[in-house]
Amino acid sequence: MESSPLINVVFLAIVLTFVSLTNANQETHYHEFVVQEKTVTRLCKSHTIITVNGQFPGPILEVRNGDAVTVKVTNKARYNVTIHWHGLRQMQNPWADGPEYVTQCPIMPGNTYTYRFIIQDQEGTLWWHAHSRWLRATVYGALIIHPKLGSSYPFPKPKLELPIVLGEWWNRDIISVQQQALFSGAAPNISDALTINGQPGDLFKCSQQGTVRYSVTPGDTVLLRVINAALNQQLFFAVANHKLTVVATDAVYTKPFATNVIMVGPGQTTDVLLTANQRPGRYYMAARAYATARNAPFDNTTTTAILEYKSATSPPILPQLPAFNDTNTVTSFSNQIKSPGKTDVPTKIDENLFFVVGFGFFNCSPGPRCQGPNNTRFGASMNNVSFVLPNRVSLLQAYTNKIPNIYTTDFPRTPPVKFDYTGNVPRGLWQPIRGTKLYNLKFGSNVQIVLQDTSIFSTEDHPIHLHGYHFYVVGQGFGNFNPSQDTAKFNLFDPPQRNTIDVPVGGWAAIRFVADNPGVWLMHCHIDTHLAWGFAMAFIVENGVGAAQTLLPPPSDLPRC
Repeated sequence: MESSPLINVVFLAIVLTFVSLTNANQETHYHEFVVQEKTVTRLCKSHTIITVNGQFPGPILEVRNGDAVTVKVTNKARYNVTIHWHGLRQMQNPWADGPEYVTQCPIMPGNTYTYRFIIQDQEGTLWWHAHSRWLRATVYGALIIHPKLGSSYPFPKPKLELPIVLGEWWNRDIISVQQQALFSGAAPNISDALTINGQPGDLFKCSQQGTVRYSVTPGDTVLLRVINAALNQQLFFAVANHKLTVVATDAVYTKPFATNVIMVGPGQTTDVLLTANQRPGRYYMAARAYATARNAPFDNTTTTAILEYKSATSPPILPQLPAFNDTNTVTSFSNQIKSPGKTDVPTKIDENLFFVVGFGFFNCSPGPRCQGPNNTRFGASMNNVSFVLPNRVSLLQAYTNKIPNIYTTDFPRTPPVKFDYTGNVPRGLWQPIRGTKLYNLKFGSNVQIVLQDTSIFSTEDHPIHLHGYHFYVVGQGFGNFNPSQDTAKFNLFDPPQRNTIDVPVGGWAAIRFVADNPGVWLMHCHIDTHLAWGFAMAFIVENGVGAAQTLLPPPSDLPRC
């Protein structure tokens, strides 16, 4: 449903007034995104992909904390599309968040929609991507938020800043890959290559010319802004012979620590400092899969870029990357990520939620549409609910306009049936129910969610993203969460803040946040295969008191379904 032009004027007035009050040095950035087809060549083959402005990856947006951003998106492709600004809080403004049928109807071919938002108290590395079907396989780019003028990083200013966007490449049209998987009920085809900034690297045929190269001078300090834009794969990343110092994750500064390798889940970002202090030569940056699901195929290739000292001509050296299933390295790495100092973690919990997450199967009659294990169809769920998106109105519009029969607010706060989540799960518990169930949160409530992996089909490390929020990761562990024992071990002093948490394989993660951003906010696995199978839910966060705690009105150009 569209609002009147008058409401849109009010919306803009509220936004601009807020901007002028928050930051006198604020700039307004205006961008135009044209979603369009382009023929590109990778792995010796040419085919058509969906891009923004003909670029793959798409344009890098560079802004400052406090700036206002306007992005006019024109859809000249053949598919519906939306753009999500991953990790931006979008305070009071879910209308600009972007997931299709959650906060907006998609932008249909030939139509436009303008995203307007303010960067509020955030700096670091985020990214943007399509949030409609699997278009984010090629529709993505970096969103870099610099400190306000007069402010600086909490570490020495680097000589170079390089976005390192990790992705996946398919030789087939990505929508046809998704459609085939959804038709058959089986797992989708895996990618043909991993990529760094859209290029597979020179370990692949026909790829040497496009390989990304960065030139450094001995002594340079380099800030690598590493983004995992891959559709379906957690990734290890390292630079041969060079230590990496982690200084931020998900656009929140961390206590610095040195490591040889990082693991980045889909949706996550990690900022690392590298010093060019090795013998002048050429060194590979490389990424490959961290894969945890048992007996599941995955892309086992290695993507590379080259860090070369000026005038060096020696062959590049490869870094040592962990084994594909090296959970010990991942655990050691993630346990080191902490906030720089004492944090304001909620301690009095109003909403104590326990979400069981993972795979499931839908029973069906043998045939071409039942090609999952044992003549089933793959599914996924949270608390046994396999999420179904509406298709005639967005959840946010249904909520604000009180449109009935679009969703219910009975998402279960705990699993309907308790069982040995990471043990041998009875087959009677393998089939979830389909539904569009949301959970209501009062404005200002302190929320704790324990996310518990299950062993239905297989345990797996799941990257779970909450829109509209950062949250504190107060605890993680393996096996079944034990509230009487595990809660006592929570880190309530300096836990990291994230927008996407990798729930350990066969384990759990506990997160806390204050529900201070009104609207409808999606929570989902950022492995798009799992999202398409129903691995999602959404929160309604009610308005608080006064204008500063109230949802903004919808813009007048909000797309119609």
